[in-house]
Amino acid sequence: MKPIRHLTLLAVALTATLTAEPIPESLRQNGWFIGAQAYTFKEFTTFEAIAKTKEAGGNIIEIYPGQKMKPDSDVKIHHTMPEEAIVELLAECGRQGLRMVNYGVVGADSPEEVNSIMAFAKRLGLYAVSTESAEQIAAWEAAAIEHDVKVAFHQHGGSMSNPKYKVWHPLYIRGLVEGRDARLGASADIGHWRTSHLDSVEALRILEGRIISVHLKDKEKDGNAPVVTVGTGVVDVAACLEELKRQNFNGNISVEHENHWKDNVSHVKAAIDFVKKHPK
Repeated sequence: MKPIRHLTLLAVALTATLTAEPIPESLRQNGWFIGAQAYTFKEFTTFEAIAKTKEAGGNIIEIYPGQKMKPDSDVKIHHTMPEEAIVELLAECGRQGLRMVNYGVVGADSPEEVNSIMAFAKRLGLYAVSTESAEQIAAWEAAAIEHDVKVAFHQHGGSMSNPKYKVWHPLYIRGLVEGRDARLGASADIGHWRTSHLDSVEALRILEGRIISVHLKDKEKDGNAPVVTVGTGVVDVAACLEELKRQNFNGNISVEHENHWKDNVSHVKAAIDFVKKHPK
């Protein structure tokens, strides 16, 4: 293992070129910024998720809070992780040739925590943070402006029968960010919209101009159903990509294959290859 002082020098070199936005043009693959959400590899560490994303053909990754950072360590990915761990994380991304672009989905209970999250994102040079904590909208907007980091409101499955959970619907997110800073928008989960019995293409259209990032997955059927290999389920992924092209979407697409947890690199690769076969 390299001494911390060497890692620190490497991290300084890396962070010297990091900016919160946009994602560097050099990372495009057939026009897209395509990689994986580390939660896809939740049975492994973040360092292993980075390696698996690279193996699948991605060059960007979304990290999430709570994942063990590396084997033989108790450190977990979190916006309160120590500086020396941040240095190691940046160094590992540099070594493997991947860039972190997003952090989440992360919750925030106060404006102070929002600011802590956004400062962490800025420290890592991230493009965006994804969250479901819509009740902190004013704090998110202020922090997005202060740190120049985007905030993407994410959706899981929902329905009108659960009025307390609102961010599942694109119309709610549209209204939430309407009239606010352009750095606020949506983390569009085209698979979970089908969990909610919504048409994914129509949802993208509703959010036109406010889509910051995309979680890419396919579902066996609508509702609470298994995730399947992209292109084999009910999500019209090709049509979604065409809609994103029409909108000139320039955010990241992260494959989130929430299935085959112990051995899903081939499924992630299939999804990344699917995107590459539909050049932007």
